[in-house]
Amino acid sequence: MKLLIAGICFAILWSSASAATKIGLQSAQPFVIAVTRFFIAGIIMLFISHAILKNRLPEKQEWKQLAVYGLLNISIYLGLYVIAMQNVSAGLGSLSTGTNPVMISVIGAIWFKEKIKPTTILSLVLCITGVVIAAYPLLINSYATPTGLVVLTTSMLSYSIGALYFSNKKWNNLHILTINGWQTLIGGVFLLPFLFLFYDKTKNSFDTRWISSVLWLAIPVSIGAVQLWLYLLKDNPVKASFWLFLCPVFGFIIAGIVMKEPISLYTLIGVLFVIAGLYLVQKKKAA
Repeated sequence: MKLLIAGICFAILWSSASAATKIGLQSAQPFVIAVTRFFIAGIIMLFISHAILKNRLPEKQEWKQLAVYGLLNISIYLGLYVIAMQNVSAGLGSLSTGTNPVMISVIGAIWFKEKIKPTTILSLVLCITGVVIAAYPLLINSYATPTGLVVLTTSMLSYSIGALYFSNKKWNNLHILTINGWQTLIGGVFLLPFLFLFYDKTKNSFDTRWISSVLWLAIPVSIGAVQLWLYLLKDNPVKASFWLFLCPVFGFIIAGIVMKEPISLYTLIGVLFVIAGLYLVQKKKAA
């Protein structure tokens, strides 16, 4: 029962990030939202890890690994993601996030010079087809732009590379909260130059929408969802991956309720294609 509750809560929280970002963008620029979010989340996690739990600080090579991981997983991935959300619907943002397992499988096969299996290729085709089908009516009705989709895809690519980088490095029992805290904070630091470069005070209104968006992204998403994900991974990595199937579903539901985005037959068909692609990947892993 605990795993069931944890899995559903993870899917809902992770899926809510797109809608929360869209709300924040109504009041502030992308980097203002992103950097504030990362600093709040990073400082909270590091305070808990070092001040309360008394975990050790990173050492030598670990700092370099944290910097690279923070660059890929925070600066590039989430930095581009928040930019893309200016030109992509919240539902589509959640749908694309759910395709990460397929991208990781393909990139992993190339990285380790393994032969890409037909199942993996089919999974990728299904996921891409699903995103295109779901995006079609959104493009026509100006809920998404080609540029937004390209930026969104690039962000997903960075996330996938970051996940492979993380899994192939030795962390010497460095606490996961320490890793998450430092990579989040370092990733935010890397984005500071872009924040200062593009900052326009006329485009930022630090109102309740901005505050609620940043706090939601920092605490329930960056901290809560990630910790739930780690809890699920600790029990069973393969089973944990299946909870990603729910992310596109919850994503479109939340976007429809909160952002009043249209849910059409194209949306449902697109989601089914993506879920089918994800299922094939996870079935292959479980085999």
